[in-house]
Amino acid sequence: MNPQRPLPELIISDTTLRDGEQMPHAALTPEEKLEIAHALAKAGVRSIDAGFPATSDEEIEAVHRIAASVRGPVIMALCRALESDIDAALRAFEGTQLFRCAAGIFLATSPVHREKKLNKTRQQILDLTRSSITYARRRFRLVTFSAEDASRTEPDFLAEVYGAAIEAGANVIAYPDTVGILTPEKARDAVTHLLTKVPGIEKARLAVHFHNDLGMATANTLAAVQAGAHIVQCTVNGIGERAGNAPLEEVALALTLNPEQYGRSINIRTSELTALSRLVAEKTGIPVAPHKAVVGSNIFATEAGIHQDGLLKDFETYLPFAPELIGQQGIRLVLGRHCGRAAIRARYAELGVTLSDGELAAATSILRRLAKSDWQDPDAALRQAWRQVQSDLSTHGEPSQHGTE
Repeated sequence: MNPQRPLPELIISDTTLRDGEQMPHAALTPEEKLEIAHALAKAGVRSIDAGFPATSDEEIEAVHRIAASVRGPVIMALCRALESDIDAALRAFEGTQLFRCAAGIFLATSPVHREKKLNKTRQQILDLTRSSITYARRRFRLVTFSAEDASRTEPDFLAEVYGAAIEAGANVIAYPDTVGILTPEKARDAVTHLLTKVPGIEKARLAVHFHNDLGMATANTLAAVQAGAHIVQCTVNGIGERAGNAPLEEVALALTLNPEQYGRSINIRTSELTALSRLVAEKTGIPVAPHKAVVGSNIFATEAGIHQDGLLKDFETYLPFAPELIGQQGIRLVLGRHCGRAAIRARYAELGVTLSDGELAAATSILRRLAKSDWQDPDAALRQAWRQVQSDLSTHGEPSQHGTE
């Protein structure tokens, strides 16, 4: 039997330090950016969008420090289609290994951006695309071209722009859904159109970048992967402009758990995802919602009695994956009015109390009648219930074991 061929790799690119940082109140210092960049590299991210050097000297410092000390990923600096921006990126990379540094050029292409923001014709957009990439390629081996607001650009004109970018020397063309309006079906169709209509597409890789305004960034990213995209760009915890970006942890887990569906391998070490999520939350000050997919605190926690009973017997009964897969340890059985006997018995045992079936039924009945405020200290609630069971026992004898789960 022939050994199974390895799956082609999908490149995971991260833009937490650039697009993610654009989220209100998420600004990072150069030291914080460097710490996160090291964590991204440890997690196996292949490319890091490190910042926008033309905006400030502090941004130049951050990009320089990352490029100088973070090993493994390609380090990219964002540039407008301006020679001065490309020069700023080159200054940020001064003294570093330029072969692993990239200039990421972006230029808006949609009608609303051409007419309302840039006041440029189609021909001027094409000319700017060619000239900026030509200028960048004289200085950088790796150049990415991103058509800002690509999802609202006329498909045929967009293909023409990307063709001009590739002809001028772009190694990667990036398709951003800048305002997050696509559905998975439209994302799939857009990628298919580009892979079949862009002149010279075989000479470049296609990257996708989805925003989450309709809550579809992860689904759109996966649809683009199925359609043949080579690179996906994400942010940790999905932070970013407005509703944020496709969350790295969600995309990585979906691909990891469904290789037969997507047919791609990724380099991500999923055991690093929880630590990475918590680091970004700490440094940006943007907390992770408890119910956030993959890394939320409730993923491995439950208060439902039936679920608790199942989880105590085998985690696979009510979990999609083991906690260890993303760097967490164990499950958390939350005690409250909805918890069941199995969790109550387990916690009493941890407190050094062994209950008969009748005592457990009586304690459960008492606990179910407690007010929500009484559960602020679950152990105190359990001790209170146990004292009442002991009092009833001395008065009425062994309680019945009947009750509801």
